[in-house]
Amino acid sequence: GRVFAFGFEEIFRMNWDALAANPWMQLAAGLGLLIAVAGLADWLTKHVILRAIRGALKFVPSEDISKDLSAVASRFAHIVPALVFHQGIVLVPNLPEWVASLVANVAAAFIIFTVVFGLSGALNLVNDLYQRRPAARMRPIKGYIQVVKIVVYAAGIVLVIAVLIGRSPLILLSGLGAMAAVLLLIFKDTILSLVASVQLTSNDMIRVGDWIEMPSLNADGDVIDIALHTVKVQNWDKTITTIPTHRLIAESFKNWRGMQESGGRRIKRALHIDLTSIRFLSAEERDELRHVALIDEYLAKKKQEIEEWNAALTEGGKDPVNARRVTNIGTFRAYALSYLRAHPQINENMTLLVRQLAPGAQGLPLQIYCFTATTAWAAYEDIQSDIFDHLIAIMPAFHLRQFQEPSSWDSALAIEKYPGEKSPSKKSEAADDDGRASA
Repeated sequence: GRVFAFGFEEIFRMNWDALAANPWMQLAAGLGLLIAVAGLADWLTKHVILRAIRGALKFVPSEDISKDLSAVASRFAHIVPALVFHQGIVLVPNLPEWVASLVANVAAAFIIFTVVFGLSGALNLVNDLYQRRPAARMRPIKGYIQVVKIVVYAAGIVLVIAVLIGRSPLILLSGLGAMAAVLLLIFKDTILSLVASVQLTSNDMIRVGDWIEMPSLNADGDVIDIALHTVKVQNWDKTITTIPTHRLIAESFKNWRGMQESGGRRIKRALHIDLTSIRFLSAEERDELRHVALIDEYLAKKKQEIEEWNAALTEGGKDPVNARRVTNIGTFRAYALSYLRAHPQINENMTLLVRQLAPGAQGLPLQIYCFTATTAWAAYEDIQSDIFDHLIAIMPAFHLRQFQEPSSWDSALAIEKYPGEKSPSKKSEAADDDGRASA
């Protein structure tokens, strides 16, 4: 044992003497030791400290808040290995001073960036927590959070530049203040585009693949590219519209992503009913329509309700003109609503209406307002067309006519039906002529 210990001591002494005599070996050993210590610190931070923090966060009531807090802690965890490099690089022997200074400055810049990103995540968490409050909709703080984030990012950029060049941040700020006017003039478009890009990204206003509509720039299609200065939109006719990025902030546009994510696309179209075809249904016509399964229950309920109403009027000695009767337009509206509710391609979890709009020169608009169960364009158009095909075709069964302005075909039919008759104005003119002639 003594012999073995003596031999090990001799080997260690020889290696240490060789290491002391060779500066490059000292440098390599020092760098290796520094990297090992930084790796060990990173491992301890992530597998011991962060794991303990995540274990403590399990007691947080909300799972989303727990994940957000864990993400913020993970961002700050990157500071530890960078701090080891920043403090330990000066201890590495035989390392040139400028290299040590450069590594220390880069490590310090990395620490500043890490702190900035960590604070940004913490501010996002504050906004998320605030939005859970009932008063958040009335008094949102997202704008204030964004202002604070801009200040944090600006301060971080100034500090990073100051650390990298080895100057005081105050000197850097004074120099930037003198050049601010020139920079704003030269890089006006770039600054506008940069600010717009940050706003578009932070607010999640637009993504590649979104369908946007911007009539002022003739853009209506899918976003295919988002760059600093421009956003490219491929229109449905396969042309490409290039939009300056800052125009998306300065002007309004419509993003159809919400429709695509909701799973339903709106149908909003009206049937124009000829007002002269609207009338009461007789008892025989009402009973005849009861064979339609979709409105049998509606007609039975209406019949009972109307009979009770009219009986009360008769008992009270009221004028029968006030009696209630079933109308063909009301029955058709009930049928259209039942038809949409029974349609397999209509989303029942979204708004579904069949309503009358204000009557006008083109008759009474009966509007269909519902959402399909798909957002695919071709399928949506097929569903919408099938619905209106059916409603238009079945309208005569309710003794209704759709309004249509007179066409040349209607004029030809009128001339064919009344070939020799004069119009009322022509007849009156002819009568006046005959009276003057007899006089």
